[in-house]
Amino acid sequence: MKFCRKLYVGESVKNPEKVKWKLMHNAGQFSVYVIAVAASEGDQLEIIHSGYLKQRCFDTEHMLVAGLAASRQEAVEIVTRLAQEVVRETGNADLRGYLLRNG
Repeated sequence: MKFCRKLYVGESVKNPEKVKWKLMHNAGQFSVYVIAVAASEGDQLEIIHSGYLKQRCFDTEHMLVAGLAASRQEAVEIVTRLAQEVVRETGNADLRGYLLRNG
């Protein structure tokens, strides 16, 4: 798992470094949502509850995390804020490309 240099963190996430450490070491966290660049090139982002990352079907080794949130609603708000920033800076809504270039 890799994290973007500019990690978008929700206000409810108290200690992002601790959350990152726990994600890297596969420790369970009840109220953490990860905003990641989608594995599929046809999609942009995925919002995933951290509990799902413990399943083998997720390729966390190649996952690029763009944000952390304490609830699904907060994750959606972060994605909205990110989309507004990308449109303002680039003139388009290619969130995936923006994060891969600047992540």
